[in-house]
Amino acid sequence: MFIHKPVLLEQALTLLGGQGRELVFVDATLGEGGHAEAFLSVGPRLVLYGVERDEQILERARQRLDHFGRRVRLFRLDFFEFFRSFSQLVDKPPQRIFFDLGVSMFHYRAGKRGFSFSRNEPLDMRLDIEKGVSAAEIVNTSSEEELRQLILRFGEERYAAMISRAIVGERERGDIESSKRLTEVIWNAVPPSYRHGRIHPATRTFQALRIAVNRELDLLEATLPVAFEHLTVGGRMGVISFHSLEDRIVKRFFQERNKSCTCPPESPICQCGGQRRARILTRKPVRPTDEEMRKNPASRSARFRVLEKIA
Repeated sequence: MFIHKPVLLEQALTLLGGQGRELVFVDATLGEGGHAEAFLSVGPRLVLYGVERDEQILERARQRLDHFGRRVRLFRLDFFEFFRSFSQLVDKPPQRIFFDLGVSMFHYRAGKRGFSFSRNEPLDMRLDIEKGVSAAEIVNTSSEEELRQLILRFGEERYAAMISRAIVGERERGDIESSKRLTEVIWNAVPPSYRHGRIHPATRTFQALRIAVNRELDLLEATLPVAFEHLTVGGRMGVISFHSLEDRIVKRFFQERNKSCTCPPESPICQCGGQRRARILTRKPVRPTDEEMRKNPASRSARFRVLEKIA
């Protein structure tokens, strides 16, 4: 049985913990509850709302956090649905909002939904298996150009054209329904020199499919402003991202809320009468230490940004 290791845990506790204070804390990406358990342990007056759309993961977190009793309320929703319906679900605004955008190791090691290119599993990749289309549906029904664009945009894969062409060719022999078969197609499609690089040649394509299947970037971009509106003045929002596409969205959102003027750049004078709404607490994203990366290699690409709402 593997144990999930929360990423950047000490840094998150330092910047978001509020030890000893009475806090309403939203863990918008509860996962297996590792960060949530730590926040609850150091904050005896902290009340936590945990949000998770994957039923299997939510049940693991429920068992982990059960001993905290009424200090924990769990919601099976994606984070956009939660914040969109926040006022109907809870009666107190949060002083802390936390997002850890990484995919739980459970999915790679035990989820059996095709997240890992190193296992032979059904090619699904949905976090909520009751909604949306699977990775297999995308792989087997998209045109070559649609696949190329998807792999290029969400995976930033240099060989997107070669991979998409190979996928479409392989489909003529029958639908691609397993992670193993898709991995083999990708391996054979790319140049030999690319097969033995720093990362496996299927890494970026699998990332692209996972992002597309779960609408990860769209949901993040839509959720951040809605969540910020519910945050109390003086409250803090922290986001851990794991690749440049996520971090770009977070960075841009933080910078926009840090501005005192929101007029278009071409406007000669300020007409919005706006005021600065947030203060960025992390001038540069917080990164894991060498020791953490050594103990938990999954943390190596993590970036942590935090802002404080001031108006």
